Amino acid sequence: MKKNLLIGGIFCLFSSLLLAQTPTKRPLKPSDVYRLQNLGDPQISPDGNWVAYTLSTVDSVKNKRNSDIWMVSWDGKESIQLTHTPDGESQPRWSPDGKFLSFVSSRNGLTSSQIWLMDRRGGEAKQLTDLKKGDLSDYAWSPDGKKIALVMKTPSDTSKVKTPKPIVLDRYKFKQDVEGYLTKKPVHLYLFDILTKKLDTLTKGNYDESSPRWSPDGSQIAFLSNHTDDPDRNANADIWVMDAKANAQMKQITTWSGRDFSPEWSPDGKQIAYLRTTSSENYIMYDQSILCVISKDGGEPKLLTKSLDRPVGNPQWSKDGASIMALVTDDRTKYVAQFSVSDGKMTKIASGNRSFNSLEKHPSGSFLTTMSDPQLPTEIYVLENGNPRRLTKHQDDFLANLNLASVEGFTSKSKDGAMVSNILYRPFNAVKGAKLPTIFFIHGGPVAQDEFSFDMSRQMLAASGYNVVAVNYRGSNGRGLDYCKIISGDWGNKEVLDILGAADYVVQNGIADSDKLGIGGWSYGGILTDYTIASDTRFKVASSGAGVAMVSSMYGVDQYILQYENELGSPWKNFDKYVALSYPFLKADRIKTPTQFMVGESDFNVPSVGSEQMYQAFKSLGIPTELIIYPGQFHGITNPSFQKDRFERYLTWFNKYLK
Repeated sequence: MKKNLLIGGIFCLFSSLLLAQTPTKRPLKPSDVYRLQNLGDPQISPDGNWVAYTLSTVDSVKNKRNSDIWMVSWDGKESIQLTHTPDGESQPRWSPDGKFLSFVSSRNGLTSSQIWLMDRRGGEAKQLTDLKKGDLSDYAWSPDGKKIALVMKTPSDTSKVKTPKPIVLDRYKFKQDVEGYLTKKPVHLYLFDILTKKLDTLTKGNYDESSPRWSPDGSQIAFLSNHTDDPDRNANADIWVMDAKANAQMKQITTWSGRDFSPEWSPDGKQIAYLRTTSSENYIMYDQSILCVISKDGGEPKLLTKSLDRPVGNPQWSKDGASIMALVTDDRTKYVAQFSVSDGKMTKIASGNRSFNSLEKHPSGSFLTTMSDPQLPTEIYVLENGNPRRLTKHQDDFLANLNLASVEGFTSKSKDGAMVSNILYRPFNAVKGAKLPTIFFIHGGPVAQDEFSFDMSRQMLAASGYNVVAVNYRGSNGRGLDYCKIISGDWGNKEVLDILGAADYVVQNGIADSDKLGIGGWSYGGILTDYTIASDTRFKVASSGAGVAMVSSMYGVDQYILQYENELGSPWKNFDKYVALSYPFLKADRIKTPTQFMVGESDFNVPSVGSEQMYQAFKSLGIPTELIIYPGQFHGITNPSFQKDRFERYLTWFNKYLK
């Protein structure tokens, strides 16, 4: 008897200890933005044994996100943090002999970014460049490791004086988010000698160059440039090739009047794979990329994916040069495919309800990728026989104590018969069959798509007890070119029908409470929020982020001059069209939905005036509203405390009207 009591006591004690060690899971909360880490830019060492990458983390005390360089072994057994400074490092690149790892940083109080060099065997990083000529944006090692191609922009005068000089502008497109006002400071290619530290100018003139790619033998560099009469008036870019030495002649390889980009040399150096737009017009907002191959000497390109009718990205040659691996964006997913160079035949390599977002070739011929799914933020994987093998595990701590929403897809039918692909997030503790308050959170772009990948915003809303719906309205990509282009010059029409069709679906199928519907979004998602609440009164609350409702007032105010001219025409010729697309503001007196407006103070993409106008109209009309302006922020809110604040304000606002 005593023995049984003793055993029972030990069992109870063991059970208690086990329970104490098991973390209690909880819903996601706004402060979790401080815990989420971002991985990016993976680079395979020349010997194939290591992968360098960036890991971005938040210091909540300093309210700052910082990026460090990490390294993980190919077998995933070792993981090493290489940099630890508060200044941030980016763009890790291996020297061709694999002995050194370079990166870009403005550490130690530097006023501009420089290239630093770190011995992979240990020791402190040393500053390699002392560039005073311009702002470094990209770089690439030569195959022999003796030189580095640099991409630099001649800087504007930023000298610290009491009275700054006036900004003098004479460009057709004169403003851009983050960059600010655009002056004629060209971006050129330079050649940096590692041993002598000599800097040679490769390209000259009033044109910009980018994306330098060395030929396998190191004799030439391919790059992008737009040499039309006025590059501001079109979206052109062509591939050029030149010998890797000063004063060499530039040779234009592609002549497509649309955009060519992402050049990659074949292993034998005889061909270049690249992407190009489907449209040859000056303006390519609603478009998708085609995988192409062309001789390094130019000529007629081979269009490998012209009939695929899906955007292709991140081309990487196979080891034998017979095929090209690439990412394909397709109906809520992004998969890895292989394309035969001879006939364009496609073979899916890795797919499923997940999103692959990069490709790097291993010396063995296998590939490295980054991947995310609805329950896991981005990590790095090795693709082996089409199966992803996970290398990094940085997200495990973030996920360990969280209950995340379940995620599923559904298809709705719009009023005009269009079939629309959507994604539904259900709270982790949702009772089966229960009708819940539901928020439609609309993606931006519009040429983008909601995918089966980790989505912090929708997970955050679902964690507060809401069903959350993501609608891939017409204008989204991943469904073909016609689906994407149909909204050109007709904003706030078919997209709204698609949102309302998705709302009908979730109500009719017992998913959503029809009396508790909300809507929100950022950028084009904010614009569609304005259009939707001006078209229908079913939504009880809205949050419009970085939106605009009075299109007729935005010509010359934002960065989209090409879009206005090509889709709507000049206001003095087609003002009726501008007025028609301004209906959310001009018919604001018909809106009944309490709406929260948010925007970054320094947003040049969708400037704050778009939110301010609607806020003022709502105040004048007596519609419940509030306006939140984030100081010093551009179109994307990057300040960690502001990211947390935005989530808190979303929840407070939606809870007020839906709970």
